[in-house]
Amino acid sequence: MHSPGELPLTDRPPRRPSFSSMPAGASLILVIVLLALCAPWLAPHDPEQMDMERRLASPTAEHLLGTDNFGRDLLSRALFGARITLSIAITSVGAAALLGTLVGLLAGYFGGPVDMVLMRIVDLFLGFPPLVLALGVVAALGPGGMSVTLALVAVFWTESARLVRAISSSEKNRDYVVAARALGASHARILLRDILPRVAGPLVVVITLAIGTAIVAESGLSFLGFGVQPPTPTWGWTLAYGVRYLRESVWLSIVPGLFIMATVLGFNLFGDGMRDRLDPRDAARGAARGAAQRGEI
Repeated sequence: MHSPGELPLTDRPPRRPSFSSMPAGASLILVIVLLALCAPWLAPHDPEQMDMERRLASPTAEHLLGTDNFGRDLLSRALFGARITLSIAITSVGAAALLGTLVGLLAGYFGGPVDMVLMRIVDLFLGFPPLVLALGVVAALGPGGMSVTLALVAVFWTESARLVRAISSSEKNRDYVVAARALGASHARILLRDILPRVAGPLVVVITLAIGTAIVAESGLSFLGFGVQPPTPTWGWTLAYGVRYLRESVWLSIVPGLFIMATVLGFNLFGDGMRDRLDPRDAARGAARGAAQRGEI
């Protein structure tokens, strides 16, 4: 029986499958990744080659997206900048997910003092605003790609830790875990073979969405001068120079901005689609609706 005013599952209008955004997001990600991987062959010029006679030039046949304040080809710098930005974002989010998963599994499974100590460490990191924490790490280590990577790890690992801790703490008392423990399975075996697979789905969604945020964060740190240092091409540095020359050459800001927007949009669309597709409520409604149509209920 359903409560008054609430339609049963079979009578509710079918929900539009929001995970249709996955193909669009996956397509954008694939294009950006391929452009980054093929940058040495696709770039029409050396990204660090200067030509002061053509500085701040508008798009032409020779320079399809124009040049920057040193006469360097913007398309070439954007393509090579994708390699730097994507590598830092993916590496930092992957490392943060590994650290957060380890902490969350231990805290949720063992509970008690282990949970209290580990989660207080998580609370300590959460007590800092993300930007302040990232700037503090980079300021302590010095500007550079490794410093930005470690700064982003410090910012993003807490989200994975809290998610995994919540799931593992609810799964540890399930019958399959109790049975495995009664059969003499070790804690490591239970964590890796029984609980970790239950964490994988939600964790993948968090990782996918976090990569888009990490791209924005890396570009922001580079924009502030704390990222990979010139003359290495990065989207953030190109944006920083573009702000100074908005009146002379708006292309200097538009080009990296569009690349950042397209990449972040791709990861967000893909992550949102995965989150909706893995939603157990949608799966239950779809199963009930299909059973009703077959006459089973």
